[in-house]
Amino acid sequence: MDWLDSLEPYWIWASIGLVLAALEMIVPGVYLIWLAVAAIITGALTFGLGLSFGSQVIIFSSISLIAAYSARRFLRESPIESADPLMNQRGHRLVGETATVTQAFDGGTGRIRHGDSEWLARGPDLDVGTRVRITGSDGAILQVAPVDKQTGPGADTALTDHSDPEGG
Repeated sequence: MDWLDSLEPYWIWASIGLVLAALEMIVPGVYLIWLAVAAIITGALTFGLGLSFGSQVIIFSSISLIAAYSARRFLRESPIESADPLMNQRGHRLVGETATVTQAFDGGTGRIRHGDSEWLARGPDLDVGTRVRITGSDGAILQVAPVDKQTGPGADTALTDHSDPEGG
């Protein structure tokens, strides 16, 4: 370990910063990048000012806190918009689609078929084979309304039935 003693402190800080930046790409979340930035800035200040070890630690800690809290505040005030906000919300993606009742609704709960999947659904009491429109989602439970009784925007548009994979 004699080679470690011969390294200048600024190279150690730069190396720590680069390792943390690489780990940021592997580990989920957005927190290691701020520590990487603090380590690299600490390395640059150590190179330029020849700081003692205690000063380096204080500067690294301070910059880490400032960067993390500044980023948190910035991201809270202007969050990053997702290109697909419903990506992990399959039930919400189905709103407006039609389906077929496969298990009669009794007491407001039954099952519907949409495409090749069956879903637990809530709505008025309905018989097997009734066509329904998906109106909402509560987790994995879909809210439905009968197609022929639906009124309001979109009620007079052409219906597409995705309950039969062959399209028949």
